[in-house]
Amino acid sequence: MSTPSRLPSRAAAARLARRVAAGEPALGRARRVGRMLRELAETHTDAHCELDFTTPYELAVATILSAQTTDVRVNEVTPKLFARYRAAADYASADRAELEELIHSTGFYRNKATSLIGLGRAVVEKHDGVLPHTLDELVALPGIGRKTANVILGNAFDIPGITVDTHFGRLVRRWGWTEEEDPVKVEHAVGALVPKRDWTIVSHQVIFHGRRVCHSRKPACGACTLAADCPSYGTGPTDPAQAAALVKGPSRARLLRLAGAPDDTPPDAAPADDPRALDAGTDPVAAAADVP
Repeated sequence: MSTPSRLPSRAAAARLARRVAAGEPALGRARRVGRMLRELAETHTDAHCELDFTTPYELAVATILSAQTTDVRVNEVTPKLFARYRAAADYASADRAELEELIHSTGFYRNKATSLIGLGRAVVEKHDGVLPHTLDELVALPGIGRKTANVILGNAFDIPGITVDTHFGRLVRRWGWTEEEDPVKVEHAVGALVPKRDWTIVSHQVIFHGRRVCHSRKPACGACTLAADCPSYGTGPTDPAQAAALVKGPSRARLLRLAGAPDDTPPDAAPADDPRALDAGTDPVAAAADVP
């Protein structure tokens, strides 16, 4: 089978890697990022917030619960939780044992219960029970750091925000968009490359790509629509058939078609990323909360 046209030659990939490693000119980086943004938009047309919610406060709760677990697990827990606790005042006066039992399966349930009760009390006492919608006010609340605040702003209030979770940070570094490690510095560096109006959707698109294609340990390089502009091409298998087996998710067939990779190999049954490490920090206890 011929090599898909989206994949670079070995020589072209090596040239790009050397250029980025040597210090890519700002204009060249901006143009390359622009091409990758267009590819991301085409590749992940289904990108969205995968946490279920109907109000901004529910999204705040769901995002706190999502630390160190998967969105799927959170969505299994929140229907009963949201039926029992409908507003900030309900969390403020919650029975800790009952709350911990409802969220137990999300992990770190004691820390999360502390954050949820503290959040409820703070919103009632400082904001009359209404979740605020500015970054400064949100990060001042228990359990809410910049990452969670940007999730809430972008998805509940339609205020653009960049969500730097584990997937986002490792991908933008792998792609040579920035060398920064600190999440706040990553947020600002990427914000300078991406139009502000697109911050929220690009966050989702990058995270989708990280979960479905560009895995941390073994990225599907040979089945990636971004390969031609990726300085890390070759980190994972470049053979399209081998790479195809690594692509995950409900839109797998479409992703393979877009990349020109074969869809005749069943996907690897093993999870692409350990759910316990999705948003892990150096300290697993501290990582259970989004610390400002």
